[in-house]
Amino acid sequence: MRTALVTDAWFPQINGVVRTLDQTARHLREMGDDVLVISSAGQPAVPCPTYPEISLALHPYRHVRRMFQEFQPDTIHIATEGPLGLAARYWCRKHKARFTTSLHTRFPEYVSARFPIPVSWGYAFMRWFHGGATRTMVSSPSLAAELQQQGIQRLAIWGRGVDTEAFQPLPDAERLSILPGPRPAFVYFGRVAVEKNVEEFLRMPLPGRKHVIGDGPQGMELRRRYPEINWLGMMEGVRLSRHLASADVMVFPSRTDTLGLVIMEANACGVPVSAYPVTGPLATIDNGRNGVLDPDLAQASLKALQLSRPACREAALAHSWERCTETFRSHLTPAFPAQGT
Repeated sequence: MRTALVTDAWFPQINGVVRTLDQTARHLREMGDDVLVISSAGQPAVPCPTYPEISLALHPYRHVRRMFQEFQPDTIHIATEGPLGLAARYWCRKHKARFTTSLHTRFPEYVSARFPIPVSWGYAFMRWFHGGATRTMVSSPSLAAELQQQGIQRLAIWGRGVDTEAFQPLPDAERLSILPGPRPAFVYFGRVAVEKNVEEFLRMPLPGRKHVIGDGPQGMELRRRYPEINWLGMMEGVRLSRHLASADVMVFPSRTDTLGLVIMEANACGVPVSAYPVTGPLATIDNGRNGVLDPDLAQASLKALQLSRPACREAALAHSWERCTETFRSHLTPAFPAQGT
C-alpha cells in the first residue's frame, strides 16, 4: 500500500507529534508499505509566528499537488491543520479523493493562548477541517468524548507507543550521579511554551532541585526569571534517555495535552509521573501505579516519590509502536475506492 502522510510538523522539530509520525512511518515501512512524508522540509518556508521552530510552507498547494501526482498514493492521511494540511485537504476535495485526519493538539486553545481569537472560532474551524475526513484519529476515548461534544464526528481511537529500547532505566548508582544538586530531582521534559503550563512547575514548593529538559518559545523568558532551575536545553538519543532516567519524578503540568507521549517515555525509564487529572494524563496514568493524578500538583509530585520504578517500566512495556501502527493502518481508507465500494 502507498500512503501519503501530510504534516506541517516534521524534523528538525522535536516534539510528540513529530516522534509519533516518524515512528508510524517507520513501522509502516517495516510492514512493507511505501510511505511518503510530505512536509515543508527543503521547501520555501517562513517561521510560524510565536513558534519559530515550526516552518510554514510558502507554496503548499504547489508542493502537495506535485508530490501527489508523482507518488500516486493509495491512501492519504492529513496529520496537521496547517498550510500543508489545508492544501492537501483542498486537493482531495477537488479530486474527490477520500482522506483521513488525526487530531494531535488542542489547536483552538493553543491559538487562543497566543492571539485574541475565541476558542469557539477555533472549534468551528476544526469541525470544518476534520468534517471532510472519512475518519479522524484521536489518542484516547476520553478525548473522543470531549471532541464529540464540540461537534467533531467520525472519530477513531489511535493510541501511542513508546520506544522501550531507546528509553530504559539506569541502575541507582548510575542514575543518581547524572543530575546535579540535591535530591529528589523533579524534572519537566517537553516543549517550553505557554500552553504547557511550565511556570506552574517552576513555582511549586518542592524539596530537592528542579530540572528542565527541552526548550521553546518561553525558554528565554523563563530562564531569566528562574535562574535557580537547572536548564538542560534540548536533548536527543542516549543523552536524553540517561537524563530522564535520572529523575526521581517527572512533573507534567500541562492541562491541555491530548495525551503526553513524554509520560510513557518517562515511565519507560522507570520514572513515575505527577500530573493533573485531565484528559491527556488520564489516558496513560494508572493512578498510584505509574504516576499520581491530583488537582494539587505539588502533592502529586511528593506522592509519586513513593511509587515503584519497576512498575512504571512495566506500564510502558504495554505500549508498542507495532500495535499502534497496525491500528493506524486499519483506520486508513482508499483515496480512490473501486466503483461500488
